[in-house]
Amino acid sequence: MKNRVFMLFSVLLSATLAASAQTTAPTKVGIINIQQAIISTSEGQKAAKELEDKSAPKKKDLERLQAEINSLRDQLNKMSSVGSEDQKRKLMGDIDIKTKSFNRQVEDAQAELDQEQGRVLNELGGRMLAVLDKYAKDNGYAVILDVSSQQTPVLFAANSIDVTREVVDLYNKNAPAPGAATSAPATSKPIAPAPTGIKPVAPPASKPAATKPAPAK
Repeated sequence: MKNRVFMLFSVLLSATLAASAQTTAPTKVGIINIQQAIISTSEGQKAAKELEDKSAPKKKDLERLQAEINSLRDQLNKMSSVGSEDQKRKLMGDIDIKTKSFNRQVEDAQAELDQEQGRVLNELGGRMLAVLDKYAKDNGYAVILDVSSQQTPVLFAANSIDVTREVVDLYNKNAPAPGAATSAPATSKPIAPAPTGIKPVAPPASKPAATKPAPAK
């Protein structure tokens, strides 16, 4: 009889402790690099590859135009001591036209890329926040701070409270995609980085040598 009462008491105590644990306010604090988490998911990496493939033709066009500008600049430098002033002026005019066109195309391509990146991040970001909310509730987190911004107020955080990898794994588990890659990488990068070496260039600094004024008559 006593054993039965003891067992009943143990069951009731366990049930009480379980109920108490469920109603106790969460106290754990964590950090996450939300941008890294998004682009580290299988869906994020797939989107990054699609953006890279989409921007590849424009990148080749810009590289070709940049090579033309560099070639014209070399010609102008070689003509510093030879060639007529008219030739130099024409060459400088060609460089200026191509440079303005190049800079305008770079700005347009970057604006288009930024817009596409924003669309992808917004789409995947909504799903990521839902996964993060579930992860926080299931694991008793009161606060999870985003440290992806350079202006983050977090000055120090132990690696043990970084939940980026766990959240990425949970995201991939709930939203698997073909060609799933590994979890969060060591470093984050833009979802579709700007082509290396493709950036606005300054107009030609060289000027044709000043000509002597014609003698007065």
